Amino acid sequence: MRIVVKLGTSTLTHATGKLNIRRVELLCKVMSDLKNAGHELILVSSGAIAMGVGKMNLTEKPEDIPTKQALAAVGQCELMYVYDKLFSEYHHTVAQVLLTGEDTKDAQRRGNFQNTLFRLLEMGALPVVNENDTVATAEIAVGDNDTLGAIVAVNARADLLVLMSDIEGLYTADPRRDPSARLIPDVRELTPELLALAGDAGSALGTGGMVTKLKAAGLCMAAGCDMIITNGQRPRDLYRIAEGEPVGTRFYGVRRERT
Repeated sequence: MRIVVKLGTSTLTHATGKLNIRRVELLCKVMSDLKNAGHELILVSSGAIAMGVGKMNLTEKPEDIPTKQALAAVGQCELMYVYDKLFSEYHHTVAQVLLTGEDTKDAQRRGNFQNTLFRLLEMGALPVVNENDTVATAEIAVGDNDTLGAIVAVNARADLLVLMSDIEGLYTADPRRDPSARLIPDVRELTPELLALAGDAGSALGTGGMVTKLKAAGLCMAAGCDMIITNGQRPRDLYRIAEGEPVGTRFYGVRRERT
């Protein structure tokens, strides 16, 4: 399978903004093993700004755009250093790809992005994609790497997008407030009732919520790509997902022949 894995800030870092070393090391180990098994993987990684917060020893995420851009520049270097170091331990080469929204809206730039992505996969590299937060203020304001993950999955003609976050999946209610909330394991259509279940609160250092995840699901499903929301605290669940076991909430795309 061609799998896009999107890692949220809450998966990559502690509440302090510092890297969650144990979890990230395990994630890189599992993803390397899946590549060894023959799967093609693309990593969409949040965390540049949060890691910049930690690197600069700030106590909280700033609100102004220039400081966020500066922290993204600091944190992106740290993020790629970590990925390069950890994946190279398992003999895999990473490649940094930074995108803005305009890169996928313009036909020529979108084609350039796809050509680069496909060639990297042909060469056996593991693309690591993030928003170019240093120059793209609109993306920082939205803070939506869930949608970025879906855009990458659609353009990569992926079989599956996995959103690894701080929640198990889509619930009948907010499980943080309602103990009777039940996990919805399968979604084959995004009905108004399902869309109404979404909240908009994210973690302290992240900015995503269920609204952005359902938006990402809509993009994937329309393009024939499945999407799974699962808890990033359990990196080994990627094995179960690759083997087709039920994990989290799976959104089913319409099957189309890959071209």
